[in-house]
Amino acid sequence: MLHNPWIATLAALFLWWFSTGAILMVVKRADRAGGQAHRCAVLWGLPFLVLGAAGFYTSLSDASVAGPYIGFLSALAIWGWIELAFLTGTITGPNTHVLPEKGVAEWERFIRAWGTVAYHEMLLTAVLFILIFTAQGAENQFGLWSYIVLYFARISAKLNLFLGVPKINTEFLPNPLAHLPSHFRHARLNWLFPFSVTALTFAVACWLERLYAVSTPSQTAGFALLTAITALALLEHWLMVLPLPDEKLWRWMLPSSPDKTTTTKGLQHDV
Repeated sequence: MLHNPWIATLAALFLWWFSTGAILMVVKRADRAGGQAHRCAVLWGLPFLVLGAAGFYTSLSDASVAGPYIGFLSALAIWGWIELAFLTGTITGPNTHVLPEKGVAEWERFIRAWGTVAYHEMLLTAVLFILIFTAQGAENQFGLWSYIVLYFARISAKLNLFLGVPKINTEFLPNPLAHLPSHFRHARLNWLFPFSVTALTFAVACWLERLYAVSTPSQTAGFALLTAITALALLEHWLMVLPLPDEKLWRWMLPSSPDKTTTTKGLQHDV
């Protein structure tokens, strides 16, 4: 049953939705608790990082149908812990200041924006190279490719937010990242967006071609998982320009925050 591409697709959708909601829930609860709650959340999440690393290594030699699932889950666990460390403000960047509304040149704006996420991006990149080195010559590399898709899709999303998109959802940003929205730009569209969605669409088409060309159950499951996660990354990009209430997917899971308003005020506008 696990080799069924529809089962793999549904599994990827659920894992993406649930893991995103779980991370947001932990971060929001840490916001309400205050004090050292954010750092404690990162420390309590370390077992997921360890399990993810162990699962990734184990999956490399697993040619069974379970192998792609283990690799996919492991990549999500590693990625999720790094995202948790970012959202709690534990691993972000040296710049924690709000961007001035006026008098900032574009090159300076980029440097300031990079400073808000520098350590996080360095960690993501270091992990990427470690996974590539570890997976060299491995029989099952679906965990590696899952991480690669997440990595490049996230970079593309951040660049699009920096350059400017019509819809910027700041509702789920935690207190340690309150300065981050000032580095975004609200605009009709930017020059990078067409290239981003084209590249992701091409990637989805490539995974689909592989999905229908392979003959083994494990490869069928693996390429179905990659197709689903890449399609979700493509959807996330389109949600930056389409007026759809995607935040409702997770809002009901989170504790209420009466002191936090849903707004995009304070963002730079370039329309």
